[in-house]
Amino acid sequence: MSTTLHRNDSELRLRVLLLAGGLGWLALWWVNERLWDTLVDWARLDVESRLVGAVHFFFYDTTKIFLLLLGLMFVVGMLRASLDLDAARRYLEGRGLALGLFLAVLLGVATPFCSCSSIPLFIGFVAAGIPLSVTLTFLIASPLVSEIAAIMIGDQFGWGIAAAYVLAGGALSMLIGWVFSRFDLERWVEDIVKSGRVAALRQGGHTPSLAKRVDAARAETKDIFVDVWKWVLLGVAIGAGIHGWVPADFFARYAGPDNPFAVVIATLAGVPLYVNGAGIVPVGEAMWAKGMSMGTVMAFMMSAIALSIPQAVMLRRVLKPPLLALFFGSVALGIIALGFLFNIIG
Repeated sequence: MSTTLHRNDSELRLRVLLLAGGLGWLALWWVNERLWDTLVDWARLDVESRLVGAVHFFFYDTTKIFLLLLGLMFVVGMLRASLDLDAARRYLEGRGLALGLFLAVLLGVATPFCSCSSIPLFIGFVAAGIPLSVTLTFLIASPLVSEIAAIMIGDQFGWGIAAAYVLAGGALSMLIGWVFSRFDLERWVEDIVKSGRVAALRQGGHTPSLAKRVDAARAETKDIFVDVWKWVLLGVAIGAGIHGWVPADFFARYAGPDNPFAVVIATLAGVPLYVNGAGIVPVGEAMWAKGMSMGTVMAFMMSAIALSIPQAVMLRRVLKPPLLALFFGSVALGIIALGFLFNIIG
């Protein structure tokens, strides 16, 4: 009896600690959303200047991605240790690939992540054994189909254009996921993602105690964090260096309405910018006002939202070069195709 009471008491304390940890994580997230703006205002600095804007961006985005990496990896680890994910996979497999891809797009739309912030959840999905085609579909849809961008596009370009943007982005994500499902891509995922403490814990087929689940999730989160934090810093540093760089003269000269390759140029030029939907739609509106075609503007906005150099740097730690190149090439080609399609129907 005393052993049972002691075990129950230990579990209760552990649950309280987990709740406190979750509240602490939310508090840190709230602070990070406000801290750097407050410091800039307090120091009377101009955040619109290149140097201050880059430093502000670096500290804010690094903290945000570190919080997401630690929080989401721990939560996903706990879920993997607590739930029968094999049953979930069998459920999805029994209902076909299309449902899995569609659910990945829905989750991507529901998660307001940029191209880098979606990586921690992607790592957790891959580690959980979810089919790679489904996880890559989420990785495309999460930044590409941005609800913030959709609202701003509706306000500035019209709600018909916004609906077309959402449908096109979702369809492109599912199409690329379906194409990926035709190939064996698992060999191009780094081993650190596929093997971990939680996977070893579940090998017996039973649900371990809460303490063991917490220990395994915490250890696996630490292992992955230690392995990727340098890549996060490098990726965000690159993003900070080019943050706010918008080559307006370049677009006016080389991606104007008379250039048949304007969509291709706009797509490739959007990749280095590393901005979210809220930051890129006003730039797209300015391009539209200068007479650029809707397809060129849409391709530019989609590539700036969905792809980035920092994203490639971070993904390199979890994806081997062939799959990384395939991922970026497929998304870029898909966006170019959508740009030409928008020009044809627009």
